[in-house]
This record gives sequence, structure tokens and C-alpha cells, in this order.
Amino acid sequence: MPEAPDLYVIRDYLESHLTGLTITKAEVLRPIVMRSMAVEPDALPDDIVGRSFSTFWRRGKFLGLGLTTGSDGSERLLVVNPMLSGALQHCAPSVRVAKRTFLVLTLSDGQQLRYTDDDQIGMVYYLTPDQLPQIPRLTDQGPDVLNEPLSLEEFKEHLKPYRGEIKGVLTRGGAVSGIGNAYVDEVLFAAGLFPFKKLTSLSKEELAALHHAVYTVPANAIPVLQERMGDDIHRKVRDFLKVHGKGNQPCPTCGTNITHITSNGHLTDYCKKCQPGSLIGGRPLSGS
Repeated sequence: MPEAPDLYVIRDYLESHLTGLTITKAEVLRPIVMRSMAVEPDALPDDIVGRSFSTFWRRGKFLGLGLTTGSDGSERLLVVNPMLSGALQHCAPSVRVAKRTFLVLTLSDGQQLRYTDDDQIGMVYYLTPDQLPQIPRLTDQGPDVLNEPLSLEEFKEHLKPYRGEIKGVLTRGGAVSGIGNAYVDEVLFAAGLFPFKKLTSLSKEELAALHHAVYTVPANAIPVLQERMGDDIHRKVRDFLKVHGKGNQPCPTCGTNITHITSNGHLTDYCKKCQPGSLIGGRPLSGS
């Protein structure tokens, strides 16, 4: 899942490479992930051609691409919610089109911007600016994890409505937004917290450690991603993470093998020694 650090780098890349470029051709190869709210779906290719990229923004795990006004004077937006495997690919037309490519935009410089999604569960919205509140989960997110950090007291206030396991609370996006399954494993490892510990059971010291890790781990990943992703913004770079994706490998802190389990359809990697805790009946409890 692309998360705040990934999308931060992708947004910057798009801004530097696409600003001012005009869409000369649009192809919806597979309509399943497309949500055309501004025009009828069949009218999208004609409506978007001739518009230029003007602005780029990110909110949590959503990416927005602003388009200039068309012949009717109306503005448009492309908003991408990549979910688990959605990705934007910027490449030459000669590059092989991946099987799960849904949208291809040919640009005035001859390059293409494509949306691919192996799991087919992401969403690409085509809409007007005043339709933004209609996008599910976009406007009800908590403060962005890469924005100015909340104070510790503000952070505690945002956590108060939640009673579930720490990992589930952080990935849900209501307390803070932009953290997904990969970076939550890294945040909890940095904080020394068992992923399935109930939020309400955290001590003052643990809350302080969580607060620090939430705002340092994703931010520290950005320069690494900028260097490693380069022009391959569709590539998910995760191998530099300390525990996520490292199941059964030695913990970088203590050497204990990292535990790798699946719960509620999500993978969790953590160190039993550095993040002590227990599973009820051998399995984590779910919570909200």
C-alpha cells in the first residue's frame, strides 16, 4: 500500500515533471477502478483531453492532480486512492503496458502517465473541485502524519475516541492519517510497542514513545525514498525498513528472529523481544 512517505515523494515528482503538460490522449483500458463524477464515464476521455496539469497535492493516502479549465470553463481533478496496490507510472509509450493498467494519459511531451493496480481495488476519481467531499474517507481523516506534528497532549486527544489495538487504530486514519500497514510496523518497532496491545492500556511513557515514533519514522523515510525511487514512482521500495517484510530475519536491534503473522487479512512483523506482548489464544484480538 502506498503510504504518506511514498505519496509525498510521488507528489513532488509529478509536480516537477508534469506541471504545465497537456493531456493529448486518454484511454480507459479497464473501467472497474474509474469513478467519473464530473461527466458520464464514456465522456471522460474527450473531457480530459486538452487540459493541463496545474496543481498536485496529497492528503493522507490520497493523491490529487489538478487540471486546468476546459472549453466550458470548468476545472477538473484526478484523485487517486491507491489502496493496496495502485500505482502511477510515468514512462515512454514504448514501455510495455502492464496487464492491470486501467488508465493511460498521453502527454504533450510524448510521455505517458498510467494508473496500474494489481488488486483492482484502488479508485481513480474524475471530478470537479466542489465534489471533493463526496469522495469516501477523504475529508474525515485525522491530521496528516507529515504535517506539523501535534503536541503530545493534542495527540492524546486525537487518540481518545479509540479503544482498539494500537496497530488498527493508527492504520484506520482517524487519529492521524497517512500510515498504513508497512509504516505502522516500523512506528511500533521504533516505539517498542506490541502491535496488538490495547490503546487504553498504554502508559504515559509508552504514549510519549508512540507520539515520537509516529512523527519521526515516516519523515525519516522520505530522503531514502527520494534517492531509491528516482523516476520509477510506480515501484514500491520497502527493503530498507527494519521489520516490515523481514519476517524470520534477525531483528536489527537484538538479533531475535522477527515474528511474521497474518491477522484480519494484513501482515504484521514485529520483534517479540523488543516489542513484548502476548496473543490471546495464539492470535491477536481485533478492535477499533
